[in-house]
Amino acid sequence: MKIYIRFLTYTFFKSFFYVVGVMLSLIFILNLISELEFFREKNVDANIALFLAFLNSPTMIFEIFPFIFLITTQLFFIKLFNNNEIEIFKYSGLKNSNILIFLSSVSIITGILITVLFYNLSSNFKNIYLEIKSKYNTDGKYLAVVTKNGLWIKDKVITKTYIINSSSIKDNFLVNNFITEFDENYNVIRNIKSEKIDITEKEWLIYDAKIYEKNNYELKKIYKIKTNFDFITIQSLYSNLSSLSILELMNLRENYIRLNYSLVEVDLQLFKLATYPIYLFLMTIFSSLIMFRIKRMDSKTFSISLGLFLSVIIYYINNFFNVMGSTEKISLFFSVCIPLIILSLTNSVMLRKINEK
Repeated sequence: MKIYIRFLTYTFFKSFFYVVGVMLSLIFILNLISELEFFREKNVDANIALFLAFLNSPTMIFEIFPFIFLITTQLFFIKLFNNNEIEIFKYSGLKNSNILIFLSSVSIITGILITVLFYNLSSNFKNIYLEIKSKYNTDGKYLAVVTKNGLWIKDKVITKTYIINSSSIKDNFLVNNFITEFDENYNVIRNIKSEKIDITEKEWLIYDAKIYEKNNYELKKIYKIKTNFDFITIQSLYSNLSSLSILELMNLRENYIRLNYSLVEVDLQLFKLATYPIYLFLMTIFSSLIMFRIKRMDSKTFSISLGLFLSVIIYYINNFFNVMGSTEKISLFFSVCIPLIILSLTNSVMLRKINEK
């Protein structure tokens, strides 16, 4: 390996781990404050809050990796400019374009590793975090999951507990349903079978209900039960998809297809993960081109502040198009790709005469 490549690699990753360390510390402190506030009126050990803050931090770090790459690249160039190393490279025949090619390679490889390895690790941590947190949450009395066998709901209303299984969802209706009702000691009270349940409101309307109680059954045209779920609640079952690994997201997508459930949120998450290395690559190039243009600056604070300002703008642009995609105002493909296209076009404009900078 050429000496300059070893040097640039060392300089880049030294800046990278420094920024990750600073961001991780800040995120951990913010998480800890949030967890302590959550447990303020609960009699639990402080170590639980520490552990939960630790588990939740990797997911948040993953979300801000584009801005970590942007600031890392800034620090990388600040060091080269301050020590006149960029000029030494030029005299040695190393052009600005060669440095950009190096950073492109490093960012795309690192981005793939982050998406494949770090994301799956952070999703496992997030899953453990949610499992532990749910034990202390007042909403832990009800649960809904999607499996290959359909939608399963556990719901507790006063002294009654319902276990509900539905094969699919069509509009505001659960289709092909079987409900088991238990008392507070988990003794079976009755079983209810129905082809169609209206879940528009939290008081469900069960049509043509066949109600089994002991050794008898009766038919009712409409039977009502009160639950903690309505159509909107069920539609947001997996609003926190960051707790699922890539493989789990793909399995969930297959289960959603069987259930006739909306694929928008899952597909959006998968699209974002598929394009994440490209996003990190474009952010690195964008930051590099900005630094080449401002070149030497007496104030490091101004350079970093500029990076943070640009990060916020890019974040809101990206978030705007993601919301447009999730609400189906535009296609998921365009909601993910338009911010990348904007970044690519901006980089293309700034690339002109890059070796003259």
